Amino acid sequence: MRLARPEEAEAIRALVERAYAPYIPVIGRRPAPMDDDHAARIARGQAHVMERGGAIIALAVIEARADYLWIENLAVEPGLHGGGIGRALLAFAEAEARRWGLPELRLLTNARMERNRALYARAGFRETEEREENGLRRVYMARLLNPA
Repeated sequence: MRLARPEEAEAIRALVERAYAPYIPVIGRRPAPMDDDHAARIARGQAHVMERGGAIIALAVIEARADYLWIENLAVEPGLHGGGIGRALLAFAEAEARRWGLPELRLLTNARMERNRALYARAGFRETEEREENGLRRVYMARLLNPA
């Protein structure tokens, strides 16, 4: 994993489009990460990418907050699902949280994204809240980190 570079904003946008496109019919609209400002995330040092063969295959957008690490977006090249990349992104987020001295990971997903909810539950996240926001049913999840 490494910080994304400004010239990679378009490649990141395209990856996010591919990764989230299957959810459009599930939730009835574009998922929020598809419309994020990737250039701004890169400029703030929040976008991290994984490469294979010179191509960006995964993205983690993370933010250090006062007492937790917020995972804004995780995206994996669709053809590579099931290969452990999602687990590697979560491990990266955990390592960054520990590096910054933050004891918890938090994120949200759409209530209809059952695959994501199950993946995060298997990774130790618990659902903390479900609420309607901006016309979307969102599920908030958190995972406390064990002391190193």
